[in-house]
Amino acid sequence: MDEFELIRRFFNRAPPSGLELGIGDDAALLRAGRNAAGEAESLVVTTDMLVAGRHFVTDVDPESLGHKCLAVNLSDLAAMGARPEAFTLALALPGIDEGWLEAFARGMFALADRYGCELAGGDTTRGPLTISITALGRVPNGAALRRDHAEPGDDLWVSGALGAASYATRERLAGRGAELPAAACTRLDRPEPRIALGLALRHLARAAIDLSDGLVGDLGHICERSRVGAELRWPDIPVAGELAALAEAERIELALAGGDDYELLFSAAAENRGAIAALGAHGTLELTRIGTIVPGAGVTVVDARGRPVPLARAGFNHFA
Repeated sequence: MDEFELIRRFFNRAPPSGLELGIGDDAALLRAGRNAAGEAESLVVTTDMLVAGRHFVTDVDPESLGHKCLAVNLSDLAAMGARPEAFTLALALPGIDEGWLEAFARGMFALADRYGCELAGGDTTRGPLTISITALGRVPNGAALRRDHAEPGDDLWVSGALGAASYATRERLAGRGAELPAAACTRLDRPEPRIALGLALRHLARAAIDLSDGLVGDLGHICERSRVGAELRWPDIPVAGELAALAEAERIELALAGGDDYELLFSAAAENRGAIAALGAHGTLELTRIGTIVPGAGVTVVDARGRPVPLARAGFNHFA
């Protein structure tokens, strides 16, 4: 049983009438009335937990950890096209280390201030180092990006380049962290939530997800929710430059099945191709068309000659 089957079997219930969207997406949508301008809005709510020894090593730089803990939650809001508003923090600590806490808070609040996202409360206790954040945002009614809106014929796009974070994880676990390029370490330790892109895609994209557990695995969630299939073209995948010297089999696994990229993967009608390409051309973030939504189910990856590309795994599994 993986984490998604666990959720389906024990916690997935029909959403009550107060929820627009419940379990099964990057975030939940709740009806939130109207804003000061009289526009109807939805409240977007997401929670992520990071556990020492599972999501990060205990000697990680605490300032980077503070950044990342909030960033992974803001990435979920970005995938819904939501504007961040506030967050709560639940923190279990093995003890009180003032220097560690000062650095952790500095990293977290630096990112929060960039997006006007206020700490609204939370909880603290003694225990194994665990950080859980719930982030809240807002999106106009009907404008949220969802996993269940992809349609056959849609283009598939991804932001940024893939694989550097999973490469950094692999090298650190092998004791080769000191040899890593600084850019790969930054991709792992300080991911950048794509808030501006999510906002720009509200009326251009149909379905979206942020890449936390690997491109193929996360695309599979869109396919499952939308009841479609997908075909990715390996030559079109934007692979991080830090992987250039690796064998192709390694590059395939890291870019297609590695986690922690926190880029946005989205589907969009072909008629929006020019507008989306213009977003990338006019900004600092590369947007790449990498495949197509097709009838059927599941994700297929093909090479330049249309032959299937074998994958040893689809993505990260917490219970593997």
